[in-house]
Amino acid sequence: MRSIGVTTFMTLDGVVQGLGRPDEDARGGFAHGGWGPRYNDEVMGQELGKGMAQAGDLLFGRRTWQDFANVWGRATDGNPFSALMNKATKYVVSTTLNDAGGWENSILLRGDAAATVAELKASPGPDLAINGSAALVRSLHAAGLIDDYTLLIHPLTLGSGARLFEQPAPLAEFELIDCVATTKGVLIARYKRAES
Repeated sequence: MRSIGVTTFMTLDGVVQGLGRPDEDARGGFAHGGWGPRYNDEVMGQELGKGMAQAGDLLFGRRTWQDFANVWGRATDGNPFSALMNKATKYVVSTTLNDAGGWENSILLRGDAAATVAELKASPGPDLAINGSAALVRSLHAAGLIDDYTLLIHPLTLGSGARLFEQPAPLAEFELIDCVATTKGVLIARYKRAES
C-alpha cells in the first residue's frame, strides 16, 4: 500500500492561501498573497530538496494542479524542481475537469476524492506526495488517508485567508519525527501518523 504525505506552507494562524504570488489565490478578497517567498533560505531549499528526492508520484486537487501546471509546466529555467515536477506522474482529483492533458504525465481521477484516492493508495506503486491542495488534504485527512505531514510554519499571522483545517478535523494523533528551524524562523516540522 502506498503512503500519502503532505507538504504545506502555513502561517502561525494556520493560513495556507496565496503563499507564492500576490495573484496566486485572491478568493474571498484575500489581500495577502505572496507572503511566503521572503522567508526562503538555503536551509529551506535543502530540506525541500530532501523531500523532493524521496517523492514518488504527486497528488493534486484541481486548483493547485492548474496553478502548478501554469508555473512549473512551462518552466525552462533548468531548476531541478521544475524537471522533477514535470517528469513525475501527477494525479489530479477533480469533479469538474474534463481531462488532464494540460501538463505532461498527468492523470485525471474523477469522482469522490476520498474514495478515488483510497483506491489509488491501495494500488501498487510509489508513495504519493501532496503539495498544497488544502481542500483535498482536508477531505483525505477526514477519511484517515494522510500518513504524514511536513508543515513549514512561518513566523507571521495574517488574520484572514483559508486555513489548513477550517472546520474541526477528526481526532488523529501524529508523532513528531523531525523539526528543523531555518535562518528566517520557519519551522519545518515532520509528523507521522501514530500507530494505533
